[in-house]
Amino acid sequence: MSLDQFLSMGGYGFYVWTSYGVTFCVLLANIIIPVLQRKQFFVKALKKQRQSL
Repeated sequence: MSLDQFLSMGGYGFYVWTSYGVTFCVLLANIIIPVLQRKQFFVKALKKQRQSL
């Protein structure tokens, strides 16, 4: 089996690799988005705390 045959997956390669790509993007977003939201939350909380002092 050559690399070209493996990547084409019997004619379904486009669908298979697209689904892997979409899955990878969703998993990556599930890691990055909460981290950014947490950082934004702490920045807002710090600003609010400084205003109350």
